[in-house]
Amino acid sequence: MKKILFVCLGNICRSPMAEYLCRDLAKKRGIALHTASAGTSGWHDGEFMHCGTAEVLDGLNIASQGFASRKLRDADFAEFDYLIVMDDHNLRDVRARFGTHDKIFKITDLCPESGYDHVPDPWYTGNFNETRDLLTRCCHQLLDALQNGSM
Repeated sequence: MKKILFVCLGNICRSPMAEYLCRDLAKKRGIALHTASAGTSGWHDGEFMHCGTAEVLDGLNIASQGFASRKLRDADFAEFDYLIVMDDHNLRDVRARFGTHDKIFKITDLCPESGYDHVPDPWYTGNFNETRDLLTRCCHQLLDALQNGSM
């Protein structure tokens, strides 16, 4: 079973949305996959996800209870097969901590045709549906790659 850690800045908007979306999509496809998420900042440690993220997940009938934000840990690099980040700032922070490795990349690298080079942060944009749509598309690409063995 592959283990994927999604990483953003605060771990309350983008990375938990990716964690729960990808887990749900994998389950529907019958793919054994463990997903989790973390933030580079630790600003929201122990907090529940942003209400906008929870509303998006609720609208998709994806249960979101039991979530608690956490900061990226040293052990995460060894524990997870992939550390997938949301933007260049996250990528810089994660690489500064763990080095440059193939297991660390931006999720939008999976969807170059999307026109996005990062996942917009709905904390700032207020557009949780835009984030949902892009993450859904990228998670489908991720699961395709896992299924066909290219990852």
